[in-house]
Amino acid sequence: MDSISHLAAQLGRQLQAAGAQVSTAESCTGGGIAEAITRIPGSSAWFEAGYVTYSNAQKSKQLGVPAELFGTVGAVSREVVEAMVRGAQARSGARYAVAVSGVAGPDGGSAEKPVGTVWLAWGDGERLYSMRKHFPGDRGEVRRQTVEAALAGLLRLLAEENPVMG
Repeated sequence: MDSISHLAAQLGRQLQAAGAQVSTAESCTGGGIAEAITRIPGSSAWFEAGYVTYSNAQKSKQLGVPAELFGTVGAVSREVVEAMVRGAQARSGARYAVAVSGVAGPDGGSAEKPVGTVWLAWGDGERLYSMRKHFPGDRGEVRRQTVEAALAGLLRLLAEENPVMG
């Protein structure tokens, strides 16, 4: 079992034990986090919904991200991923949610947000955490590392730990 499948299986066991569900709000991973979770047999017991909101318009339409944020802080920002988490929780009813937005490459980077820059956020209905990461490698490697970090952060959140500290 690869590391992502292992994390997803562990997440499923913890969510099932807690009687809780999770939802995902994804941009740069294009549904990769939801795919990892749902590859685990029985995931319908703990996976509520996945939102793939690649465009800014869909981040606003599907998740309620305030449109003005894109002009002020950009899609790859703390404010946007935190709004994505809140939107995923509100719309799905899941207690737990994770959101990601980043520059997977090979294009689209800037001096301020180079390729590999990813913002992640996790929420459990009460607490909200977010962090900026820079993942090395090509597009596939950035996306894989983002999925891994998202799942690992959810595991820490379920363990009542700060997902940012891992």
